[in-house]
Formats: sequence, C-alpha cells, structure tokens
Amino acid sequence: MEAIGWIAAPIISELFKECSNYLKFDATKKLRQLGPKVILLERAIEIFEKIPNRARLEQLFVDLKIALYEAEDILDDVEYHCLEKKIQDGKFKCNGGASPRKRDWVMNKVRSASLSSPSENKVMVKYDGGVSQRKRDWLKNKVQSASMSSLLKNKETGMPKNNLKASLEKIEEIINSAYEFLERLDLPSLSDGNGIQPVPANSAVAATTSIPPKVVIGRDKDCDKIIAMFHENKGVVNTNNDLCYTVIGIHGIGGSGKSTLAQLVCDREKKNDHFELIMWVHVSQSFTVSAILEEIVEAATRSSCPQLNNLSTLHDKLAEVLYGKRFLLVLDDIWYNGEDARKREELQQILSPLKAGRAGSKILVTSRTKGALSVLGAAEPRCIPISDLDNDVFLDLLMHYALEGTNIDVYARRRLKDIGTDIAKKLNASPLLARTVGGRLGRRPNAEFWSTVKNGKLLDGTISAALFWSYHHLDQQARRCFAYCSIFPRRHRLYRDELVNLWVAEGFVRSTNEGEEMEDVARGYFDELASNSFFQPGGMDYSDKEYYVVHDLLHDLAEKVSGSDCFRIENGSRWIIDLWRGKDPRGEGWRGDIPQDVRHLFVQNYDQDLIIEKILLLKNLRTLIIYAVRGSVQVKEEVIDSIFKKLPKLRVLAIALSQERHALVKNQDELSVPESISQLRHLRYLAFRTSTRCRVILPSTVTKLYHIQLLDFGRCEKMEFVGGDLINLRHLFSCPKVNRSISNISRLTSLQTVPFFTVRKEHGYEISQLRDLNKLQGKLCINGLENVKSKAEALEANLASKEQLTMLMLDWESNLDREDATDCNPEVQAEVLEGLCPPVGLETLEICHYNGSWYPNWMVSKQNSGPWYLQELWFDGCSQLRSAPVLVAFVHLGSLRVWNCSWDALPGNMEHLASLKKLEIYKCLNILSLPTLPQSVEEFKLVECNGEFMESCQKVGHPNWKKIEHIPMKRWKFV
Repeated sequence: MEAIGWIAAPIISELFKECSNYLKFDATKKLRQLGPKVILLERAIEIFEKIPNRARLEQLFVDLKIALYEAEDILDDVEYHCLEKKIQDGKFKCNGGASPRKRDWVMNKVRSASLSSPSENKVMVKYDGGVSQRKRDWLKNKVQSASMSSLLKNKETGMPKNNLKASLEKIEEIINSAYEFLERLDLPSLSDGNGIQPVPANSAVAATTSIPPKVVIGRDKDCDKIIAMFHENKGVVNTNNDLCYTVIGIHGIGGSGKSTLAQLVCDREKKNDHFELIMWVHVSQSFTVSAILEEIVEAATRSSCPQLNNLSTLHDKLAEVLYGKRFLLVLDDIWYNGEDARKREELQQILSPLKAGRAGSKILVTSRTKGALSVLGAAEPRCIPISDLDNDVFLDLLMHYALEGTNIDVYARRRLKDIGTDIAKKLNASPLLARTVGGRLGRRPNAEFWSTVKNGKLLDGTISAALFWSYHHLDQQARRCFAYCSIFPRRHRLYRDELVNLWVAEGFVRSTNEGEEMEDVARGYFDELASNSFFQPGGMDYSDKEYYVVHDLLHDLAEKVSGSDCFRIENGSRWIIDLWRGKDPRGEGWRGDIPQDVRHLFVQNYDQDLIIEKILLLKNLRTLIIYAVRGSVQVKEEVIDSIFKKLPKLRVLAIALSQERHALVKNQDELSVPESISQLRHLRYLAFRTSTRCRVILPSTVTKLYHIQLLDFGRCEKMEFVGGDLINLRHLFSCPKVNRSISNISRLTSLQTVPFFTVRKEHGYEISQLRDLNKLQGKLCINGLENVKSKAEALEANLASKEQLTMLMLDWESNLDREDATDCNPEVQAEVLEGLCPPVGLETLEICHYNGSWYPNWMVSKQNSGPWYLQELWFDGCSQLRSAPVLVAFVHLGSLRVWNCSWDALPGNMEHLASLKKLEIYKCLNILSLPTLPQSVEEFKLVECNGEFMESCQKVGHPNWKKIEHIPMKRWKFV
C-alpha cells in the first residue's frame, strides 16, 4: 500500500484544476465533494493492515492509480494539440508576445469575469459588474493573441477532451466506491462520526527518555567527543553575548543511533558535578511551545508544572527555575522544515527563557536534519553527523540483541555468530535494524532459522518503522521523487541537476507561485531529501562534480514505496536469459518477469533482444533509461525506430551510445535519428549521450516534440536542426560549439541551459537571437563575436538582463591563426565588448582572442552596471601590445588567470584587489615584471613565460621575488 501513497489529495486536486480549464466545469465545487473522501482514503492507507477484506480496497486503489495515469496522459494529449495549433497559427511570437505565465494569469482573470461560447470563433466577455469595458477589451485582445483555451474547438481536440471527461468520471467513480466501502466498515480509527480523525504525526515512534540502553556498543568515541565539547573553555564565540549556553547537535537518518548517543552522554555527565541540572525533552514534529516549556520545567524541578495562564508566565517560571544554574538540556528528535517560518519562530521561542542560566550551559539537540541544528544556533563544527559502526562492532551489536540472556552452549553460539556475520552485511550498519532483526532472531536461536533469514526469506519485508515514518513526513511530491530513485542501482551516483531535470520531465514538480521555475521547486525537493539524509554526499567525481548516494536501507524503502511503478534490470554481469528464467535482476525484492504496469525502467546495458521481446510490450512505459552500451554491441536504427513507434507514452528516453562506433552512425562521424521520433508526443527528456565526437542529424520531425524540455547529445560537436518550434525546450547539452548549427533560437524563451552559441553571418544566427532568452543560467559561451559589427548590435544580446548566468565566455574566433581567419577592426571589437556588459551577479568571466583598442567602462571604472560580484576573471589569447586593463570594477575578484596574452605588464592596480587569492600567468612572453600584489594572494602559478622573468621570480632579493615572497604556494613550469 505504501506504493500507491502518492495518490493524495494534492495530486487529484491539481489534476482536476488543470482539466477544468479545458472542460469548462467548476473544479472548486467538485473538489469540495471529493476532498474529504480522498483524505479518508489516505487514512485508510495508513491503517491498511487493520481493514477487513483488504483485497477489495487494494484493488480500488490500484484502479484509482491507473485512472490517474490515464487522465494525465489524456490531458497531455490535449495540451499537445493546443500547442500544435497555436504554433501552426503563428501565435507564439518572440517580440512583444506574452510569456506563458502571463498568459496563464490573463486566462485566470478572464475566467473570473467571463464565459466563453464554444460555438463561436471569438471570445465573448460578458459584463459582470466588476470589470470595466476598457479592461474587458484589453483582456479580450490578450486572450485572442495568447489564450490556449481559444484553440480548443471540438473539431480539433474533441476526442482527447471526451476521453479526458470520461477519465475524470472514472476517477470520481472509483473514489466514491472506495469511500462507500470504508463507510460501511465504520472503522473508529478512520472517523468518529463527526469527521476525519487524523493519525498522530508521531504515532509510529515512541517518545524517548534520558535512560540509555543497558549496553551501548561502538559509541564511546562519539561520546568522548561531545563531552569534550561540554567541558572545553574555548569554542565558537556566540554572536550574542547574552547567551549563557552553547548548542551542540547530532544529526542523521532515523534509527541511526542519535538518541542512544545522547542518552549515553547524559548518563556519563550524571556521574560528575559539572552540570547542576540535566534535563531531557522529547520534541518530535507535533510539538507546541507551551508543552515543551512545561516539560523543561518538570525535568528541572522533578515535579509537575503548575497550570499557568499564558506563555509569558511560563517563560518567567522557567527563567526562575534556571536562574544562575549551569544546565545540560537535551532536545531530542527536533523536526524542522526550512520553508516553515512559523516552526522556526516556535523553535526559537523555546530557547528564549534559557538565557537565565549560568555561563557554560549546554543544549544537546538530535535531529534528522542539519537545518534544525542551525536554527537552534549550532555552529558548523558543532553539527555532528552520527558515525557509522564498523563491521565488527556492528556484528557485536546484532549478536547482543539476538543472544542477550539466551542460554546456549559455546559451539551453538559460535555457529550462530558465523551465520550472523552474513546477516549483518544485509543490515548496512543500522543500529535500529540491529535491534529489530536481532530481537526477531533471538526468538528462535537455532542455525536453521538463522540460515533462512540469511538467505533473505525474512528480511524481504523488514523496513524500519522509523525510516518509513521519516519518509511519510516528507513533502508529498518529494516522496514521489524519492521513490523514483529506486530505478537506479544501489550506490548509483546521483547528481542534483540530473535528478531535477528528470523529476521535472516526469511531471513530479508542482508550483503554485507566480514566476517560480519548476527547477527551483525540484531543487527544493532535493534539498529536503538531502537534509533528511535520504540522499547522502558521496564525494566528488573525476570532473570535480559533487554526487550523492542512497544508503542501501533507504534504497530498500524506495523500492517498497515505488511498487511496480519503478523497475531496473542490472544485466551487467549475467546473460539476459537469466531474467526471463525468473532470476532477480534488481535485488532480492522481486521474482518473475518485468511488471507489465511498470512506468519507469532502468536497464544497465543495452540488449537488442530484451528491447524487442520484452520492453516494447510495456505500453504504459514513461521512462526508459539504457545506461550503457557494452563493447562492440550495435545499436541499430530500426530498434530505435521501434521504440519511437511502440512506446508512445515515453516522457524520458536516454540511451548512452558509449561504444566507438554504432549502427546509428551511418558514416564514421554522423549519427542519424529516425523520423518516427515525432510520434513521442509526450516526450520531455531525450538523451543520446555519445562518447565519440560526431555530427548529430535530427530529422525535421523533431520540431513536432512540442513538450520537449531537455536535449542531451553528449560529445557530439555538430548538430543540424531548426529549433524554433520547440517552445518548451529548457536545456540543451552537447559538446562545445555544437550550437553553431542551431538557428532561430530566439523563440525558445524557456531556455535555461545552452552552453554555446555561435554568431554567424546568416539569418537566424544573429547575436540578437539571445535578446529574449532571459532565463539562461549557469554557463554561456558566445563564439564568433567577430561577426558582430557594432555596439548597438551587441546590445541586442541583452546580456545584463540574464541575471541567472554565473559563467560567461566571450570569444573572437577570427583572431586565431588559421586559414579561414578574417580581419576584425580593433575599434569595432572594443565597441562590441562595451555593449556586451554582463549581469551584475556573474561569477566567472572569460575573454578569449580579444584584440580591441581599449577595455570597457564596466571593467575599468566604478559604476552601477557590470559584474560587480565577479569572482574569477580569465584572459585567453588577448593580443594588445600594451599592459592589461586596470581592474577597478572587480573589487571582489578572487582569481585572475592570464593565458597566451601579448601584454607587456599586468594590471597596475592589483595591490588594491584585496580579495585576490589566486594569480596564474601562462605563456605570456612579453611580461617581464610583476606589479605590487595584495597580501591576500595565497597561490601564484607561472608557466612557460619569459625565461628571464621566471628566473627573477625565484631569485631571492630580486624585486619580482620580493613581490611574491609572502605567497605560501608558488608553482613553476618551464618550457
């Protein structure tokens, strides 16, 4: 039942609201009818095991999930038809057209003040007494130019609309049937007759006390570390001098031993007289400030708290109890949502009366999230992640819980420990599972039963209640995003931006705020999951990108809650025939064939027979990720063509074409995509990640993918297609300079990622194509600037308005020494660079092959415009025979790199760059001396420059040496 928990009220509500726009019905009235019934169904999921005749209810839930999927697909079809008609009619305009969010806003205004007649070709706005004639005329014009609903005529989209209506009626019928079934049962845990009874938020976890378990194994080192913090004189200085206490925090996933460690600390501190009061309060999620303060008073006085009239009086009482006493307060199991300002205020209200204590007091906090510790004032060095137990210690812990008090002989104990060693490996060092599984093993301390457990027969259903409780309290959509991660193999490297783009493409992200991008909402989901330890930092990969992993226990949980929606085939080291014979390709949780109702599928390695004989039968598939292509395996065009034709509901298709040559590559350097790709009308995410540098030929039919949000072509260097109709395209990934062959991108106003844009002397490739792409973020490289002929033309790029850009490269390619190089007037180059003023928040700027007569005002003078917060500046191949520009504007500059420049000197004002930490000079043969450098520089690198200059920088006493003497890290590389 956990697997269909995502069918909650918010999703049904969103679906009905979206459909109401097309079907012209009052969603508010319908949701008022269905809302209480859906809440009842959610409660039923929570107590499912207690419901008689569960099979009937489970089938109703399964039917409801299928109906919801169908409705989403039909709605997507309707939207596709609308987009197609609008593009054909030329309704999408780059210049002066309303943005999609503006159009939505206009439509909401019109719907509130008008009724549209489906039989008429124009919108009739009826007077309702609240909108002026001028306002109505303005709205009418906006709707005629931007309204999607004006395109929904029966002759164009009647069939999808009829199907959508039938699908919604089916959803309503299933909800009513389930509701009637539950009403007849009259379960007291669901309702008391007066309305829905919510299940207590903390019902799955008992409140803790300060009393530790009889035996605590493997926590001595952590305990000693915390106690040392309690008694040290020096530490992090509080910014508020009035505070008498320091906050120390322990964070980690549920069941990892946080409370046990805090209990051990308290127990040891009770044996000395350092603290006059030691208090323990279990907070949990559903707390009130008054209740927590009352518990602190009771813990301090060892007596019940008197009934007080208000919170202020309670504050005074607690301050009185604590006055002048050095105390230790443990706040166990704090829950905090970073977006909940009210909860933040309540947590801080708890701390307010604690200021009355004596200096040296401590507050020890445990939480699943690191954010809760920060809110309560724990500085970074005092936010302690709960440490993992090593294998031997964890085995001892498991055996303690399994055999404590058991009267068996030495031989039997040794035999059980040997089996227990294998069982422990399945528990991933979780103290919680050591207790739960160990207790179960202790009930039957015999080798036969333990061997059964070792082989997975018992552990298949062992999901920690604490982990599921943590999962249950995530945001509804964050839960769905986490469950989706079960398609990836265990310990698979997860990258934040990749997951975010997948979640957005799958439709998991829902935003209700005007102007909020879906990616920003999805990043919020990711941060929530990471903060709650569902994602754990895995380190940096070879390209210095941070990645995350999912702990094996949490991966088990993800599999459990995703059910048959998500599936993976790990066929990397076994013949695929093993899958068809019933062997388990995804771990121990599954036996048999691929579920026919699977929606999201991950395949470790490409296998043609598997695709043709199995995957092409999965008609409801929304995700197909083929992670790798082994060795000399051929990816045939006809197989890809079959995927396009037989899996019409795909929203995500990703295939890594990793071999040196494959059948899609007709010539050695050319990859051709079948024309049938246009049949994937739901497609949002398309990736053919090539490892070879080739040319990608996309058919003209790719412009029919009106829903497409992301295109990723790996290392391909050239791409041929006209992208003007891909109005929802948000991300385009490829090898550097691929975009030289993409024309007319000015209409793609949703673009956020387009790493390279090349200006050409052809229509559709002008720099003005960038003018309205103001959602661009991250990195942007503009090549071919020799083809921009004036400042006015450069201003058309409107770079200053692209506020989310963090890295910008400006490249004049024609200045390179090559056969097709052309002259570019230095005066013109200078004017162009002046017009290419970057946004104020830019972090990294790279200027390549610039040969202008001067440098722009936004670089050499203090003014309000320009990249004020620039962190890194890189000059590459700049060929002026003079000194470098005076960098007056970049007061925050931290890194300066000068490569292959013909300057005879570095900037003369460098001693005023007080934030500069890194200076790198590479192959600058005309530079012979250094200016005075700021004391802030920590790293100096000199590579293949003038030999005399390099030697002088290493000669003690030389003026150049004196200017870098203070720098701790100096590196040299001669020719």
